Amino acid sequence: MERAAFFESLQSRLSKMLDETPAADLRNNLRALLQQGFEHFDLATREQLDLQTELLSRAQTRIAALEARIAKLEGAATTSATSTTTTVAAVASPLQDSPLG
Repeated sequence: MERAAFFESLQSRLSKMLDETPAADLRNNLRALLQQGFEHFDLATREQLDLQTELLSRAQTRIAALEARIAKLEGAATTSATSTTTTVAAVASPLQDSPLG
């Protein structure tokens, strides 16, 4: 604990010293200049990036679920079409053997 207190004290004293010198003005001006430059680049914040990542993950999950549902429906439609064809063929067979067919 003693080391941590020493470093905190040192840091606060150095900050006070820098705040009282022209270095503080230079630091503030440099920070404002960098901020203005970053705004020009239209950068996203970390929070915005995290939000977009979460939304993308949700969309991918939903797309996967919809693709699975479509595959299931297509499988059911194919099975239904096959059974309908078989039923139609079974109904058509007796007519082909009749003298009318």
